[in-house]
Amino acid sequence: MSAPERDGEAIVAGRRLTWRALGSGPRLLLVQGYAGTADDWPPDFLAALGRSFALIAPDNRGMGASELGDPAEVTIDSMAADLEALLDELEIDRIPVLGFSMGGFIAQALAARAPERVEALALLSTDAGGPNAVRANPADWGTLVDRSGTPRECASRMFSVVFPPDVAPRFEREFGELAAAAQAALDSAALAAQERAMAQWWTTPLDAAGMSGIAPVLIGAGAEDVVIPPGNAELLAARFPGATVELYAGAGHAFPAQEPEPVAGLVISQLGV
Repeated sequence: MSAPERDGEAIVAGRRLTWRALGSGPRLLLVQGYAGTADDWPPDFLAALGRSFALIAPDNRGMGASELGDPAEVTIDSMAADLEALLDELEIDRIPVLGFSMGGFIAQALAARAPERVEALALLSTDAGGPNAVRANPADWGTLVDRSGTPRECASRMFSVVFPPDVAPRFEREFGELAAAAQAALDSAALAAQERAMAQWWTTPLDAAGMSGIAPVLIGAGAEDVVIPPGNAELLAARFPGATVELYAGAGHAFPAQEPEPVAGLVISQLGV
């Protein structure tokens, strides 16, 4: 299977790192979550953001057209280091960063290792890491990471946990075949490496002292999120005093897909555009 077309690529530590670029305005870095590529952002959410931002959406290592390299080297911090190298490649000193789910882990790790590079943060459907993070029910998490069966069956399981039960069928009808094709293209070694990286994130607390001055910070969560439960929003707010916290009623883990225009509007207003 050929790699998807991308707007840019760079060699980082001997690996190809790729990204999409779209929209216009001040730049915004989008950091994707578990099993996500630059093509997997909700299209309406991306379009709404792109009316106000020039978006840079990289593929994490092993995803999309980015090369995996050594799976043992995949950690949340190493993926944050990839983003720092990307900013160097694009000659960007500072940029607002939006992280979704695992991408929120990576965004926080970037802010911890290079706070001077992060102008503002939007943290959606994510947690603060460490042993105090509110974890998913093991059955729900198991459904998310289950790779058995056909790509269509994997896609169906994914829809069942990232959306509430009354919403999932609509998204599956509309996007099921696209999601199945995306599932078929995923590298099992890269997924396993991401799962190990997340397990480490939940074991080792992040040294967050250096990023305490980053502002503004937006924290968003779906009230019915079973993947990264909404109780994590309160823990994140303790890390970032003064952050804006928004909880979306009736929404699950993929709340930017459920409410693309309102969520994009909040990001735009909070990040100062």
